[in-house]
Amino acid sequence: MIEKLMNIDRRIVFILVGLAVIIPSLLSVSFPITVSQPTRSTYDYIESLPTGSTLMIGFNYGPSSLAELHPMAEAVIHHCFQQKVRVIGMTLLPDGATLGDDMLRKVADETGAIYGEDYVYLGFRPGATQVLLGMGTAIDSVFEADYAKTPLAEIPMMADITNYEQIDLVLDLASGSSTEWWIVYTNTRYNQQIAAGVTGVIVSQMYPYLQTKQLIGLMPGLLGAAEYEKLIGRPAKGTEGMSIQSFAHLLVVGLVILGNIAFFIQRRQAE
Repeated sequence: MIEKLMNIDRRIVFILVGLAVIIPSLLSVSFPITVSQPTRSTYDYIESLPTGSTLMIGFNYGPSSLAELHPMAEAVIHHCFQQKVRVIGMTLLPDGATLGDDMLRKVADETGAIYGEDYVYLGFRPGATQVLLGMGTAIDSVFEADYAKTPLAEIPMMADITNYEQIDLVLDLASGSSTEWWIVYTNTRYNQQIAAGVTGVIVSQMYPYLQTKQLIGLMPGLLGAAEYEKLIGRPAKGTEGMSIQSFAHLLVVGLVILGNIAFFIQRRQAE
């Protein structure tokens, strides 16, 4: 028995991992989620915004990071539309252009939000530094038209939005260095309030910006999405993903424990 545990066929491990993913998905099993303070701070800030406020979302991620950041975007946009907070979407990465457009349309269809009144999607423009600095002077100097090529002057929502002075919060959803760009070029120069949602692998490098108050909130990867879904009372892909991930982690921990037990028993028998 001990020998079998020490030499378990990797195909069995693959099957167990597959079951750890499939079973929670079919049974809709979930673990309790404790909301972290940085995620709650983001939620509280948006919750406190008066009707008619404006949030700008940067969809600065590509398909490889979609599983972590898309649920986060969906939860925040739902919250904004519920609070009657207007949303401006844009991206500094070409990979994010269609992702942002699809997500805004999806949530708008679910909530009845109207394009041009409740939200606008600007799309992508090259040159991140020039884009961020240019919007501080005039958004239409960088994005003369929206993603669908409609001039901003013809969009009702943009009539009273000129630059960062009319934007109450920027939320950067990032898989790379874009959050630092927002901090350097918009928070430092224009005193723009910024929150971020980032992938799990880069979240640790964001915490210093929380301490310096250059970020008012931070959502950490898939966990951040699940936390935000809990706050708005709408479990979705983030909550489901965290449950699946938790079962997979428990399986790995269990296999490590069994392997170590078998190792020590085998070594004792050999003495």
